Amino acid sequence: MDQLALLFVLLFGAVVMVPVGDRLGLPSPVLMTLAGAVLALLPFVPNVEVPPEYILPIVLPPLLYAAVQRTSWRQFTANLRPIFLLAVLLVFATTAAVAAVAQAVVPGMPVAAAVVLGALVAPPDPVAATAVAGKLGLPRRMVSILEGEGLFNDVTAIVLYHVALAAVISGSFSVPGAVGSLVLSAVVAIAVGLVLGWVTNQLMGRLGDPTLQIGLTLLVPFVAYVLAEEFKGSGVLAVLTCALFLAEYAVDADDVLGRLAGYTFWEVVDTLVTGVAFGLIGLELHNILGAAAGRWGSLLGAGAAVVGVVVAVRLVWLLPAAWLAKRMHKRRDYDEDIPMSWRETVIMWWSGMRGVASVALALAIPYGIDGGPFPARDEILFIAFAVVLSTLIIQGLTLPWLVRKLRVRADTDAADELERELALRVIKASKHRLKEILEVEEVSDEVADQLARRAYDIGARIAPDIVDEERRELFEKRISRLKKVQRIQNEMLSAARHEVLAARSEPGTDPEIVDRVLRHLDVRSLRATP
Repeated sequence: MDQLALLFVLLFGAVVMVPVGDRLGLPSPVLMTLAGAVLALLPFVPNVEVPPEYILPIVLPPLLYAAVQRTSWRQFTANLRPIFLLAVLLVFATTAAVAAVAQAVVPGMPVAAAVVLGALVAPPDPVAATAVAGKLGLPRRMVSILEGEGLFNDVTAIVLYHVALAAVISGSFSVPGAVGSLVLSAVVAIAVGLVLGWVTNQLMGRLGDPTLQIGLTLLVPFVAYVLAEEFKGSGVLAVLTCALFLAEYAVDADDVLGRLAGYTFWEVVDTLVTGVAFGLIGLELHNILGAAAGRWGSLLGAGAAVVGVVVAVRLVWLLPAAWLAKRMHKRRDYDEDIPMSWRETVIMWWSGMRGVASVALALAIPYGIDGGPFPARDEILFIAFAVVLSTLIIQGLTLPWLVRKLRVRADTDAADELERELALRVIKASKHRLKEILEVEEVSDEVADQLARRAYDIGARIAPDIVDEERRELFEKRISRLKKVQRIQNEMLSAARHEVLAARSEPGTDPEIVDRVLRHLDVRSLRATP
């Protein structure tokens, strides 16, 4: 098996593991990691040969961009304080604790190298957290915090990592220099993200074609990452800034087909890239086992110590941070998402899985400096993979059980209430627009009454319980009639599509014209859905 065949195996596994995970009640990223680890142990599977410096620029931009589609600028600003506590201060605290323990348990490890290790294992993985937590029926506020933490903690960790790496290479470290690097990196990244977001928004309006627009959105995350890195900024923060800008300002409410196509496209990208990324984590196990040959005892002990510190620091940090956030939340009545009970805090703690970013940063450590080997590189790699695999597999596999055991569930009443509120707003907006149209256009009373009923129908399909019982019965009868008409119309359109496809294989038929007619029928079918 060569490298290309291995890539296609991972892509196939990424697709298959989603329904397998749903059936087993387990996260698909964790299953892909296990599958990669099994592949790594097979003798005919080659070692992965991906240049370390390419892993982050290739994997992170599309995953981050896809993750931002599920959040909003308002949600980020409302949760700025919890995100800061977790994505910035907790990363610093974890880095310091891991560095102290690593220097104590690994003989001869310099302080700067220990900080490198601490920085790369400090950030929980945004993909793992959202992929696991998002499918467990957790309260939306918890998922929002995990998403915000996962999206922004890489910024802090990667800057710390590069500062520590430079200290190992140069032999000197400056606290003011590190702070200055962090600030400069953030400012440059935000500037690049905003400018690129504005330019992309202008281009989207001029391209018009949904195919070209989706193609542009695929390129934008990579351009943002590379541009920011070229100007010494944070590529991760640039992608996040650009994606948040576009999510806020590049939305055309009437671009139905483009929105549906874009959503489907990014779901596919997210699924495939996530699967490959976590499969690569498992595949790297082969190289790590080779580096640990003959030193199992000491390396396993060091790995266990660091894993314990990573897990313990998160719990020790979350307990007082959740209490403080709750007190300030009550005092200032902020509209922010915070854990509301000790059970939710425990779930937040156990959701701190490490993943793609930690592996990519570990593999990107140079082999040597100034003609000599990088200090304790093999030990750093082994410990990093011990943290990633331990948290992904142990926490990832047990998190669904823990959620069920603690009975943490989404607040369905609040979600239903918001849905009803939006349905009422939909009816109000529809009736207001209908009134404006009737003032300037001649419409018969019968048609006007029918359109007014349609306004209620639109909202009732979203939340049926917003209308009274009599209207609900009439609505259900109309829907029943519409469904019957729709079923018959779908049969007619199906017969039409079969006839057009049959014409495609006839002599002298232009397949391009056939495809154009078929697209017209497909769009007609989509718009005719009740």
